[in-house]
Amino acid sequence: MVDRRRLGRDGPEVSAIGLGCMGMSEFYGAKDDAESIATIRHALDRGIDFLDTADMYGVGRNEELVGRAIAGRRDEVFLATKFGNVRGEDGSFKGVCGRPDYVRSACEASLKRLGVETIDLYYQHRVDPEVAIEETVGAMAELVQAGKVRFLGLSEAAPATVRRAHETHPIAALQTEYSLWSRDPEAEILPTVRELGIGYVAYSPLGRGFLTGQITRPEDFPEDDFRRFHPRFTGENFEKNIALVHEIEHMAAAKGVSAAQLALAWVLAQGEDVVPIPGTKRRSYLDQNIAALDVRLSREELARLDEILPPGAASGPRYHERGMETVNR
Repeated sequence: MVDRRRLGRDGPEVSAIGLGCMGMSEFYGAKDDAESIATIRHALDRGIDFLDTADMYGVGRNEELVGRAIAGRRDEVFLATKFGNVRGEDGSFKGVCGRPDYVRSACEASLKRLGVETIDLYYQHRVDPEVAIEETVGAMAELVQAGKVRFLGLSEAAPATVRRAHETHPIAALQTEYSLWSRDPEAEILPTVRELGIGYVAYSPLGRGFLTGQITRPEDFPEDDFRRFHPRFTGENFEKNIALVHEIEHMAAAKGVSAAQLALAWVLAQGEDVVPIPGTKRRSYLDQNIAALDVRLSREELARLDEILPPGAASGPRYHERGMETVNR
């Protein structure tokens, strides 16, 4: 069985890496529900019990997919989902909502799609600037009291927001993007959650697949892959970033591991309170990610990675302008 880590000082214990399920339903090219379900079940067979989804992924379809995959195996799963990014039935983005009434209705809808009675970790996906965080978290706390949610989380919240939320009800985990090419959390976010005893969940720990070395040119992305239009994957940014990835590949080859395993091992080495949730929709890649748990990095190797990709090294913002407006709020 795989290593386990605790989310925060008093939080739950989960597998040391999780499985991000978003790409199984949207954003990363063609879907294959059968292979995705097989991948989720394979994760459980291997001891990866921390599954991450959200109501917006595939406009609810990803929660339904995860629900089908875990049917009959609920007791083997630590299930995390999110609310707050509102989408229309046609997939259009309607903005962010943190109103108490919406929190309650979103939770009921997620429970139904997932086919479960309780969500283990319920995140506010993005912070609503129009609603006091105390109101949103207060409504989330009511879900805990009602037995519909076990632990609360936030995603892409600013340090001051995290503090206010944590005073309203204990926050078990904060989820933000963190990888060798997205090291922003090191400045304020990680110190804040560590001070408060909150666990840290790193999404996109492989740089949206870029740090795997599988992407060599923009044309490698399928037509319906959102990365074709992502700032870091286009134009001069792509050329600058691919040069950094080649450095990672050389170092990985010398160590006898893949670039993805080296990048994941780096995230894991940032602290026992950090749990990365690499996403994949294939069993073969899942097994490769799990193998990263056995990769140990020396002080010299960690120092070399700091040289190659120090904070701010990646060229281009994490999201387009509209997306960046919703993070760190």
